[in-house]
Amino acid sequence: MNRRANVPDTPPSLSPQDALVAVMIAVSASDEQMRTPELVAIQRMVNHMPVFADYDADRIRVVAQTVFDLFEEEDGLDALFGLIRDALPERLHETAYALACDVIAADGRLAEVELRMLEEVREELALDRLHSAAIEWGARVRHLKP
Repeated sequence: MNRRANVPDTPPSLSPQDALVAVMIAVSASDEQMRTPELVAIQRMVNHMPVFADYDADRIRVVAQTVFDLFEEEDGLDALFGLIRDALPERLHETAYALACDVIAADGRLAEVELRMLEEVREELALDRLHSAAIEWGARVRHLKP
């Protein structure tokens, strides 16, 4: 059964940039608390990264609502990853993972549920474990406190 059809106002597809935002929102919301540093990190990345150069930042709200709606559905996480995989070219899979790592590292706390969500992202995007470890290390050192 296609769960996406049962979610009101779910776009039929996402742009690649929407998919990147959806990954960031999903990892941030995975612990049921979207902390201010995580939200600031998402906004900063959307505002400053080349991959979002032509992205309408007002779409963040629409994409976030889609993620939240899907999180409420029984098979919503599977539907979310289906939307993300459909929208995201393989060349942006590691980018999505790097953005996700930066978001959860932004608040200095790594909740177990966030780490499980990162693992799910890694598996859903079929990322190489060694590459993923390097991306995780980079996020960790970028967000170290003095």
